[in-house]
Amino acid sequence: MFERVLIANRGEIACRVIRTCRRLGIHTIAVYSEADQDAQHVRLADEAWPIGGPRPADSYLRAEAILAVAKKSGAQAIHPGYGFLSENTDFARACGEAGIAFIGPRPESIDAMGSKAAAKALMEQHEVPLVPGYHGADQNSAVLAEQARKTGFPLMIKAAAGGGGKGMRIVRAEHEFADALASAQREAASSFGDTRVILERYVEHPRHIEFQVFGDTHGNVIHLNERECSAQRRYQKVLEETPSPFLTPARRQAMGDAAVAAARAVNYVGAGTVEFIVGQDGTFFFMEMNTRLQVEHPVTEETLGLDLVEWQLRVAAGEALPLRQEQIQAHGHAIEVRLYAEDPDQNFLPGSGKLRRLQLPAPSPHVRLDGGVIEGDTVTIFYDPMIAKLIVHDSNRTQALQRLREALAECDMVGPKSNIAFLERLVRHPVVTEGRIDTGYLDRHLSEFLTGDAAPSEHVLFAAATAALLRDEREIVVTAQRSDDPYSPWSRADAWRIGHAGKRIVALAWREQRYEVEAHGHDGEYRLQYGELASDVRGARYRDGVLSARFDGQSLRVPVHADPERVSLHDVNGQRYTFVRAPAFAWESKEGIGGNQIIAPMPGRIVLVKAQAGDNVEEGQELLVMEAMKMELALKAPRAGTIESVSATQGEFVEADAVLVRFKL
Repeated sequence: MFERVLIANRGEIACRVIRTCRRLGIHTIAVYSEADQDAQHVRLADEAWPIGGPRPADSYLRAEAILAVAKKSGAQAIHPGYGFLSENTDFARACGEAGIAFIGPRPESIDAMGSKAAAKALMEQHEVPLVPGYHGADQNSAVLAEQARKTGFPLMIKAAAGGGGKGMRIVRAEHEFADALASAQREAASSFGDTRVILERYVEHPRHIEFQVFGDTHGNVIHLNERECSAQRRYQKVLEETPSPFLTPARRQAMGDAAVAAARAVNYVGAGTVEFIVGQDGTFFFMEMNTRLQVEHPVTEETLGLDLVEWQLRVAAGEALPLRQEQIQAHGHAIEVRLYAEDPDQNFLPGSGKLRRLQLPAPSPHVRLDGGVIEGDTVTIFYDPMIAKLIVHDSNRTQALQRLREALAECDMVGPKSNIAFLERLVRHPVVTEGRIDTGYLDRHLSEFLTGDAAPSEHVLFAAATAALLRDEREIVVTAQRSDDPYSPWSRADAWRIGHAGKRIVALAWREQRYEVEAHGHDGEYRLQYGELASDVRGARYRDGVLSARFDGQSLRVPVHADPERVSLHDVNGQRYTFVRAPAFAWESKEGIGGNQIIAPMPGRIVLVKAQAGDNVEEGQELLVMEAMKMELALKAPRAGTIESVSATQGEFVEADAVLVRFKL
């Protein structure tokens, strides 16, 4: 086994690899960019070395800088994680030439599967089922258009060197093909430096099911069962689980055999994933093979009781696979979701900034957290904004979903906006609970999973006010206990006044709506009123993130978090509401940005300018395309009118809130 391993990655996966290495007694070496000098993976590693600027191209994609650190630090092996250089043939080959083990497949295997087109040609030779389409070398636009007509519509354009949903477009009619091709090629060039694409017949309402495979240098190749990843948004996985609720034992056997055949076709060594598109009738087609560890590998680990990173290390060190195919036994059901700093109500706009509060459930036999940040860390603009992976495991799918709902209810984040409420709605939706979701469902029915504008019920409003009162009273008592005179009447928390019962105003704001709740009483016994609505609250207690109280005789238990700035809680259906604590006797309405300009929603690069000064445009017309946080954002006209000026140029990097387009008044 290796004694010193360098992790050529950052964030959650770097921390994940470090944990396994520490358990095995392996000395870990981290690398970091200027933006990551205080990151968790740097703090967890036994030693860490700087490798360049904050942008990936200046640091984590610099193979020569990483190899230089490996040589200086005496690393015997490099674990590439996923993303960055994990599927880079040249990097894997350079590691071997430097006498450093690459913890991954052979360069030839990466090369064979790195191009979707070449991989499909190889799979065709080994009789692995393929979707009809075109994966040829001729990339002339006229040739591609002709092949599109032959394939038929709808079809999918995919970046040949792609992954992670980048460079993918669905085309439903021939007249849409040229624009979709140009957009896919542009994104492919930006993400992978390669404009080649392949064309595939688009399978309507497909499921995405992948098989974890493992090979060693002794000729052994096995699979470790499947993961269903059909819950996707814009081709990015949102929820992953195993076993698939769709597969029968016979289908699982056939797909597992095909996955092993695909791995054997490239003499595969290490961890890999063979991904399939599965039709509603159960017909499956090879999609691609990822020659690395997947983000969702923990669900496989939880059901099999294995550590796949340990397997990677042992195989790279020349050991045989620890188990044979017939020894792989799964137990229970596991589900993973990814917590992101993003705003689902703004088309999942990635966020950045300091995590002023990050509350996550405590790990347990049923709950696992793989994260790369902690409270107080900053989510930067340069990398994927994932906060953590939340994984649950239980005896069956129904129980696992309930564990997930409970775990999500314990999550709370202050700083950048998050997708926590979106995930809570997702795991309660019938299409998920009944195991019916396909890869396009979220994009077709996204409004069903967003929080919407439904006003909080009176129970929610009064519960939030009660939590705020109890929190404030507790703070006053704690302050009084620290003072020189804890018996001072000015330190009492009952709002007593001479001549009449005290009244307090609890002011809460939700989506620009102000709620002023009048409160009489103290210490969990209140009379609350908002307009014509009123409630008698008795026996209220707020402990360990839970409010329990009787509202007009009805006892309720509500997960809640209250602090000086916010109150966050759930209604009886699991819907999350977050109220901002507003001043009791002051209120300023917040006006939205006017419709006379377009500003950059976040830092990023302008990749396309489609308008100029003097143009007359319609409301909603696309004027700019911006690349930020690994995705393209279309910036559209807020109203119809004449453009006065365009201050953005193609290729320019702009800061957040920069004015890009102005309209004539």
